[in-house]
Amino acid sequence: MYEFVRGPLVWIAFIGFFGGLLYRFITMARLARKDKVVYATFDAKYGLRSLLHWVIPFAGVNMRMRPIYTLLSYAFHICVLVTPLFLMGHAVLWQESWGIRWWSLPEGIADIMTLVVVFACIFFIIRRLVRPEVRNVSYPSDFLLALLVMAPFVTGFVAHQQWLPYKPMIIIHGLSGALWLLLIPWTRLVHMMWFPFTRAYMGSEFGSVRHSKDW
Repeated sequence: MYEFVRGPLVWIAFIGFFGGLLYRFITMARLARKDKVVYATFDAKYGLRSLLHWVIPFAGVNMRMRPIYTLLSYAFHICVLVTPLFLMGHAVLWQESWGIRWWSLPEGIADIMTLVVVFACIFFIIRRLVRPEVRNVSYPSDFLLALLVMAPFVTGFVAHQQWLPYKPMIIIHGLSGALWLLLIPWTRLVHMMWFPFTRAYMGSEFGSVRHSKDW
């Protein structure tokens, strides 16, 4: 099982991830072409303006109204993307499997970023439970997805600290990480890929059609 998780499962996860994203991009492009408004509304100037403002912390009014949530959200998204890519253990696996070498995070920094992801996921779950405006638009799948995002980080951290038997934790770590990748194209997690397009469209609509700002 350990060898399967380290080998074939990685290929299955990446093929499913990129294949699913390709299918979703093609499908969305075809749907946008059928809609007479989407492509006609896109404007590079206003789309880029919106993207720039929404990637800068506290550039939007809503961000300034929720400073704690904004800081934690930005920290979470940075850590959830950077940590798996530049974790030393993952970098070693890339080099062993495909001969690809790149820079890796110092272990202490990687541990802190891992804990940021775990803490943020717990915060988001609690927020969905206690804030009525968020609870009313939450589904059981939202809580399951938060747990799924957290699972590879928790299991990887526990395995690294060797608090529990290493190989079983690494197997669970690999299984949860593979499931995470496979589900991204088909769940709300895909927003990480749609963000540039949806934000650019909203900025274009507000700027070129409504002549106003979307932040």
